[in-house]
Amino acid sequence: MLSLNQIQNIFVNNDPQFIEDLAQKARQLTQQYFGRTIVLYAPLYLSNYCSSYCTYCGFHSHNRIQRFKLDQKQMRQEMNFIAEQSIENILLLTGESYKATPLSYLIDAVESAKNYFPNISLEVHPMETSAYQSLHTHGVDGITVYQETYDRKRYKEVHISGIKADYDFRYHTPQRAAQGGIRNISMGILLGLSADPAQDLFNLYSHLQYMEKEFPGVEYSLSFPRLKTIKGKDFARSDINDILFVKIICLSRILFPRVGINLSTREDACLRDRILELGITKMSAGSNTAVGGYTLKKKDEQDPQFDIADHRSVEDIIKLLKNRNFDPVLTDWRRIENTFS
Repeated sequence: MLSLNQIQNIFVNNDPQFIEDLAQKARQLTQQYFGRTIVLYAPLYLSNYCSSYCTYCGFHSHNRIQRFKLDQKQMRQEMNFIAEQSIENILLLTGESYKATPLSYLIDAVESAKNYFPNISLEVHPMETSAYQSLHTHGVDGITVYQETYDRKRYKEVHISGIKADYDFRYHTPQRAAQGGIRNISMGILLGLSADPAQDLFNLYSHLQYMEKEFPGVEYSLSFPRLKTIKGKDFARSDINDILFVKIICLSRILFPRVGINLSTREDACLRDRILELGITKMSAGSNTAVGGYTLKKKDEQDPQFDIADHRSVEDIIKLLKNRNFDPVLTDWRRIENTFS
């Protein structure tokens, strides 16, 4: 792996030829290991109840929003809508409330999701190994968990209270998920949260290397969401411009050629279209980041976790990919019963 100094040098080197060479290498490796395939997925927010106070999040416990949790009928309605758009990979999300969305609620949601989607992932509060084992046996294939920032001082500044304020518990979440049998783990940092993104990236790479060594049977992916506005309010600490964002994507692909790289609708349509070939293997489409946002709540009634920038439908994204000679993959999974041994 590159040293921190090397990453810092890449960050400040804005020579056009250097950036082009970086992009070409990332493009070549992506085609070598993944071909021209892009997996499509959609997020489904189940609850915005949260017991943690994270200053940058639209769901945090001190934010005066209407709290809402989907019941079984409501979640099936939302799931049915998403499935009708041809999406077969679902990411179920909640705020970080162990009380409002306990393990039993998550299991019920997964059981409902199995009627609509062959691949189910969760982005919820960190849990113990036994909980991940239970989720795995009920059909969960993947877990997404971001450390947000590896800078302990900055982490403490922005995570004021709640379970998420426990840096070490969150840091070891990927390990507990792997021990629980989860076969796909997505890790990442929230770009813009730390004043030193090079250090954050170096620490993320080190964390991923450790996980690959200790749990080689797990499939890993990386995500690099940039801090975005929430109803127009800005939370960014440092400016991660498009050039730096592209460097991070390319560098990640070069260092980890077999790892998936996700691209969310936080990014605008123009940028998403331009960087598809530089390392991206999975992207969201037709997304909504509010609980009940697909069918239950009108636009002006929604309280999103963050503002999305690419509002194109799944159909639009599929059309774009085909026009660019990509193969949009709606599912590469065949559901079998998960077991734990």
